[in-house]
Amino acid sequence: MQRRHFLQASAAAALTSKTTLGLAQGGATWPSVKPIRIVVPFTPGGTTDMVARLVGSELGKQLGQSVIVENKPGAGTTIGVDYVAKQPADGYTFVCVANSFTANKTLVKNLPYDTTKDLQPVALMGLSEHVLATHPSSGLKSLADLKKAALAKPDSLTYASFGNGTSAHLSGALLCQMMGIEMVHVPYKGQGPALTDLLGNQVSVMFGNWSEFRGHIESGKLVALGMATPQRSRFAPQVATLAEQGVVLESNSWQGLLAPAGTPDAIVQRMNAEVNKALATPRVVEVFAKSGVVSRAGSVAQFTGFVGSEITKYGDIIRRAQISMG
Repeated sequence: MQRRHFLQASAAAALTSKTTLGLAQGGATWPSVKPIRIVVPFTPGGTTDMVARLVGSELGKQLGQSVIVENKPGAGTTIGVDYVAKQPADGYTFVCVANSFTANKTLVKNLPYDTTKDLQPVALMGLSEHVLATHPSSGLKSLADLKKAALAKPDSLTYASFGNGTSAHLSGALLCQMMGIEMVHVPYKGQGPALTDLLGNQVSVMFGNWSEFRGHIESGKLVALGMATPQRSRFAPQVATLAEQGVVLESNSWQGLLAPAGTPDAIVQRMNAEVNKALATPRVVEVFAKSGVVSRAGSVAQFTGFVGSEITKYGDIIRRAQISMG
């Protein structure tokens, strides 16, 4: 009897050891245990949600395991991010974040998680380029026009954003800093409502995703003051960049995958490779092209460096503009 119990215990220990080894090596054991979850800390329907579901679908095919996308919005994305930060580091829970993740480190007091210690960067996936646009009736056609109008009547101009702390908000604040002008920030709950008011001439200017603005600009309902890209965009080669007009400012909305800190490096590296593979599939390439999303495949180290540079960039903007949230 004792020998039988000993053999059973030995077999259980061997199985546990094998499972642990499989996880550590990112081998066949992972991800066969259970479905993979990707948490999106935004409401359904936005670009981040689209990218997570599109790439997640391809990951499911590649890994031979179900990939479930769950939306956990609220509190400027901190609810969803905090949820994942506190999950087991077993390679079965990830979070798809955007610019706000890096801005919140400086912007939000008393974050329930440590941005750089509780989460592990896995892969950068996509990036939506921003255009700075205005209503035709504003009479503005360039950054020079914007500066002239702002200096003539300080605080008479407004800039809309997707919400406090979003890339559109911080890019607007940076634009003011770089041009030496003042504009009043008008936050909205998402890009949709902000764009509606821009089309209705309720706000002066706004940074937004080119894909959502393109039709309105091409129809003449909006005027593009410039693309916030380093070089002319392949999606909008006819639109001059802000840099060409003397203001070197890059603005975009990006999406990246994070895992709880402590997730085995082999799994992190495997997931990174699978994400890069998914980004190259015909379906993802086609949808990204139609949506104006630039694929940003790269290594774990590259994404880690990117996250660090974004934290620094937004931290500087927030401190200079004295922006704060609870």
